[in-house]
Amino acid sequence: MTDANRKAHWENVYTTKGENEVSWFQQDPAPSLELIDLAQPAPEQAIVDIGGGASRLVDRLVARRFSHVTVLDISDAALEAAKARLGARAGEVQWIVADVTKWRPTQTFDIWHDRAAFHFLTESADKAAYVSCLKAAISPGGRVIIGTFALDGPERCSGLAVIRYDAAGLAATLGHGFELIDTRRHEHTTPSGVIQKFQFSTFRRE
Repeated sequence: MTDANRKAHWENVYTTKGENEVSWFQQDPAPSLELIDLAQPAPEQAIVDIGGGASRLVDRLVARRFSHVTVLDISDAALEAAKARLGARAGEVQWIVADVTKWRPTQTFDIWHDRAAFHFLTESADKAAYVSCLKAAISPGGRVIIGTFALDGPERCSGLAVIRYDAAGLAATLGHGFELIDTRRHEHTTPSGVIQKFQFSTFRRE
């Protein structure tokens, strides 16, 4: 998929469907919050949500008074939906419209969170670009939390092919410099009642 087609796809999704009409919608992002809590971040530490879209994770982080929260997504429409939901508190968040495979971070982060963005990268060049960006963005000792479809999870999502992972496969893809410190499965129930099997892995940047 070309860069333009990738952006057009996600803009179409977020302009034609409501927040709770997409399969990845979570009223409560409990799995992500649990893994962020394991890192015991201080309120002033920097957290970036990759492919955050209209996710409600940002709401929870702002409510917990984290003061350096960034949400990155390729879709303007997705981020505008999240901003509208947050209202005046949207000004407390840094919003970045970018394709993570092309993004050049200008700061470092203590926590990198990605729920269900990485598994859409099916080309080797895109995966390598993501890892390069990750290495530039995460501080030594920082935590990397990535949720993907598990090996027995869906093969497609939003009309697109995905790559399914277990912890070992994800660790091999990230390569040297990331220590796997936690892995767990999660069964996500979509708004239509379908159960999707995910795996979440947490790494420490060496």
